[in-house]
Amino acid sequence: MTETTPYDADRARFTRQALARLVLCDHAVAVADGAAGLVATENDPDAGPGGRVSQAFQLIELAERALVSAVTYERERGSSWAEIGQYLGMDPAEAEERFAADLDGWNTAFDVPYRLDDTGLKRVPQLPTAAYDPVSACARLDTWAGNRLVLVNDEHPVSSGLTMAAPKP
Repeated sequence: MTETTPYDADRARFTRQALARLVLCDHAVAVADGAAGLVATENDPDAGPGGRVSQAFQLIELAERALVSAVTYERERGSSWAEIGQYLGMDPAEAEERFAADLDGWNTAFDVPYRLDDTGLKRVPQLPTAAYDPVSACARLDTWAGNRLVLVNDEHPVSSGLTMAAPKP
């Protein structure tokens, strides 16, 4: 199924590296927002027994997604498995094996943008949302960063640093 998507033209303005970086930004926001939920104590009585453990455990899951996104981004920007493995404390072959399926899924999503859901009726985008609709992701992430990052003086703190695709002649 190699049909077009509603966001193909917008996505074409971005490099794959930029799309991977947007996905990493999006996952980092999820981690930050999840961690922020553990800071205030006022609602502790409303969390059932074990509730805060559940929130902390969810952070691990969110951080794992962020790690996969970081590896994808690093591969898109040309980092070697040796460089990635060094920061993970594993040899290059182990790093490549650990993330191979995730990278295969990332690469395949550019060729097969949709899969059918279990009913066979609804098309489900294969790319993460931030890469599928990068223009909306840029706006949302720029706003998030502008509102929360204290020392950022950039009107577009996320999108201004992305590597964009060369315009087509």
